[in-house]
Amino acid sequence: MEQKISEIKNILQAAELNELPAFIKTYEKDERSSVATLVKKAQKQLEDHEKELARTEKMKEYEKKYDSFSWICGIDEVGRGPLAGPVVAGAVILPKDCKILYLNDSKQLSEKRREELYAVIMEKAVSTGLGFVAPERIDEINILQATYEAMREAISKLDPQPDILLNDAVTIPQVNIRQVPIIKGDAKSVSIAAASIIAKVTRDRLMVSYDEIYPEYGFASNKGYGAKAHLDALKKYGPTPIHRRTFIKNLL
Repeated sequence: MEQKISEIKNILQAAELNELPAFIKTYEKDERSSVATLVKKAQKQLEDHEKELARTEKMKEYEKKYDSFSWICGIDEVGRGPLAGPVVAGAVILPKDCKILYLNDSKQLSEKRREELYAVIMEKAVSTGLGFVAPERIDEINILQATYEAMREAISKLDPQPDILLNDAVTIPQVNIRQVPIIKGDAKSVSIAAASIIAKVTRDRLMVSYDEIYPEYGFASNKGYGAKAHLDALKKYGPTPIHRRTFIKNLL
């Protein structure tokens, strides 16, 4: 008796990646068009996986270049541009044999993918660190210095301490560890991408919590950036304690 299309579809949906070749071999000679479509879908999943493996391998260029160092740490920050909320830095030491796929600049990833990767990074990383600088401190020392301060804090929380830093574009003052600044590093290094992701997810969650305290400003959706609804609320209600006064002084 011929197997039902719905049964074959369920088999494909339940199949792990390593089971796809067997699925393709079992059904590739089935002449029904619906089955042929399912086989093509399985083949595409395998092809996409191979492409992702290759892309991820390319993003290990700097990790391979500095492989002689024991602990390679990626550093990145999020939140330099918003009108409200802290700047947050992430620091991540990944294992040398890191097999995490889909790491990329956090801005290029969906919120769902970032959340998934955050959980994987926190589980598999050798060490992670986060640094926070509050709005009032940003106003006091300026956003660039605040970014450096957040990065230094993130590094200080790592155990073991790294012996080389891969930074997204910057060289951090007052750090006595070798640094390699990489332009657009969050799209070129798995370590920096991982740091970008944990910083972004952490800051986004924080802004969602602030939205419950200050619901008028739409922080859950705009994360403190200058979206129209945020600017309108700012003009109507004035600034909150988490607004950066130096950022909004020309807007009020």
